[in-house]
Amino acid sequence: MVKHTPLRYVFALLCLGVTSTAMAWGQLGHALVGELAQRQLTPAARKEIDKLLADEKTPTLAGIASWADDLRNTDPDRFKATSNWHYINAKPGGCDYVLSRDCPDGACVVGAIQAQLAILGDRKQPLSARRDALKFVVHFVGDEHQPMHAGNRRDSGGNRFQVSLTTPIQPESYARKSYVDGVMGTNLHSVWDYYILTSRGLSLDAYADALSNSPAPKGKRSTRGNSSVATNTLAWAEESCRLIDAQDIYPPDDVHKMDHTYLDKHRPLAEQRIQLAGKRLAQLLNQTLGK
Repeated sequence: MVKHTPLRYVFALLCLGVTSTAMAWGQLGHALVGELAQRQLTPAARKEIDKLLADEKTPTLAGIASWADDLRNTDPDRFKATSNWHYINAKPGGCDYVLSRDCPDGACVVGAIQAQLAILGDRKQPLSARRDALKFVVHFVGDEHQPMHAGNRRDSGGNRFQVSLTTPIQPESYARKSYVDGVMGTNLHSVWDYYILTSRGLSLDAYADALSNSPAPKGKRSTRGNSSVATNTLAWAEESCRLIDAQDIYPPDDVHKMDHTYLDKHRPLAEQRIQLAGKRLAQLLNQTLGK
């Protein structure tokens, strides 16, 4: 049992809350999306993906799913140039995104998916460009199914909503300085990035098996009149956005302490978003590469 933490530690932890404006599900969540999608590929799409990833250290969708976040360390300039591609935010509030207003020049998760899919499907593009496009698509489909990456609040997707999380789960290495006496000083975004899924205590394969054997959520169809990639990817982001209020993802403004109760309450929703992301990613890849 975690012992009581003095208030001075709580205050310090809140001040040390780790920000992570571009990361979404963390490595486990993104790998789950990739693994679930891989299991739903057509033979033709799988063959093309095997060709594109032949030189990768881990040549699977799960293996490359966090590449777009890893650029933070491997290629900082490219990460900075693509950082706006990980999310979308409705500037005036609400969840009815207007791309000309909320995604100028395609610099948001919806525009990035559309642009990278076009590169991926163009067999005249260099293999390296198509390989990177595949990595971006795998990651960004996962991103836009995480509610913190498709919002309408002015807190950087929950990065500025500080929380004190009582948990036995060890944080990732970069955040260990904020973990004191079993209490993690962090933010709501990071709770969704890492703790909700990690708290189930399953390996990637075991978790993917569990989700594969669970009824898959259907999700809502686009209400914009057709089923093109453009309207679908926009609808998926709007779907994520509406969950924020519908599912009480934000605690009341005056409640900044949480424990496993919050994680347990919201884990089924997080898992449903992972399932939908895997299913929809497979559909996009089958349509783009399965010819």
